[in-house]
Amino acid sequence: MNKSSFGLIGLGVMGRNLLLNVADHGFQVSGLDLDPRQVSAMQSERLESHQLEAFTSTDDFLKSLTSPRTIMLLVPAGAIVDQVIESLIPKLDKGDLIIDGGNSHFLDTERREQFLNSKGLLFLGTGVSGGAQGARKGPSIMPGGDFEAYQRVAPIFEAIAAKYESEPCVSYVGRSGAGNYVKMVHNGIEYAIMQSIAEVYALFRSYGFSNAEVKSAFDSYQKGRLSSFLIEITAAILGTKDPEGKGELVDNILDKAKQKGTGKWTSQNAMDLGIAIPSIDMAVSQRALSALKELRVQLSGKKPHLEKIDFNTLVEHAEKALYASFAIAYAQGLQQISEASKVYDYQIDLVSVIKLWRGGCIIQSRMLGDLATSFENESIIHLFESTHFKSALTEAVEGLRELVLSGVKNALPIGTLSSSLSYYDTLHCSDLPVNMVQAQRDFFGSHTYERKDQPGTFHHDWSL
Repeated sequence: MNKSSFGLIGLGVMGRNLLLNVADHGFQVSGLDLDPRQVSAMQSERLESHQLEAFTSTDDFLKSLTSPRTIMLLVPAGAIVDQVIESLIPKLDKGDLIIDGGNSHFLDTERREQFLNSKGLLFLGTGVSGGAQGARKGPSIMPGGDFEAYQRVAPIFEAIAAKYESEPCVSYVGRSGAGNYVKMVHNGIEYAIMQSIAEVYALFRSYGFSNAEVKSAFDSYQKGRLSSFLIEITAAILGTKDPEGKGELVDNILDKAKQKGTGKWTSQNAMDLGIAIPSIDMAVSQRALSALKELRVQLSGKKPHLEKIDFNTLVEHAEKALYASFAIAYAQGLQQISEASKVYDYQIDLVSVIKLWRGGCIIQSRMLGDLATSFENESIIHLFESTHFKSALTEAVEGLRELVLSGVKNALPIGTLSSSLSYYDTLHCSDLPVNMVQAQRDFFGSHTYERKDQPGTFHHDWSL
């Protein structure tokens, strides 16, 4: 039997589905997992037409690959990645390529690339989005690292990636840790959009509308400019019955959200860069607050009685609010990527990033097609500068404002929606009250200040 052109280590659900996707496209592939049950599952899912072998022996797996080898890892991020790499190094030859397809921290990717390059090995840190279904049918792929290494695997990645208007949702993102960095920020944007949708859902329910009515609203959104993966699955969730026969399933799911760390990393890094991403920050914080279930139950009082609102009016305001929230989340994430590219010398092309998000990934949406057009055709640094978006966003923000006012008036937790509105208003305000902050800093710490009417740095003796 001929040798495989692509090997994958880690045959969990994601790994199996991605390997089957590669095999679907006519490539001969090999898989490795030290757990015999995962190998058995892989063998049971393969088709007769697939040129696919699965192994529990690392030596047999490596012998099955053509030289120079191309090996992708789909194992949990962190120490396990390092352990797998360390186990492989003595058995690899110069020029072999390792691809980390997990949600690794971008600084870990930089460290691993330098280490492997010193051994004569190539390395790509590659973000993969779309979940198990995306891995099987077409994910969005974000590779970063050595460009020549990417060119080696590009035919496979382009074949298996999701397609948007026949264009594959994969492209070389940039040098070193760029791929994992872009995937990290992708996940931060994902947090913000998901939380915004959840808060809009909560407003509908707080006004007394049924899940079926809320589903009808989201079904209508999916037919319009909000069309996206997350809107689509929200509508599906709202129509799902509880298998225990207790109404809709969503009503019986505990309101404690978990997280794996990529949203937190996004917020931490934005702080390091001095970039404001309040919608993402608040979405991360809301998950942390949700974990305080017992305290929330203890502190909660009687639910406010909301005044009646016309359903169609709420549907209209909510559509605008979500449009604005989506755009603001994208704007924050893209600005962070742009600044990080300069600081870390990643040489990231924002247009390419936007385009590879248009299909396959969790944050895919119709809006991204317009974003790509704006950044490609206009000389803009921030989305709010786009003339293409200006009028639509200005109108949509007023719907967001209506929802935030309603939520605040009725003591409803709408932190991400309100953070998005505050971000928009702040960037559209020429004079901010931080002149007072600067005065305070100079008063108690002699930190100095600048003046509006003349250049230079000043200190005032504020003695009382």
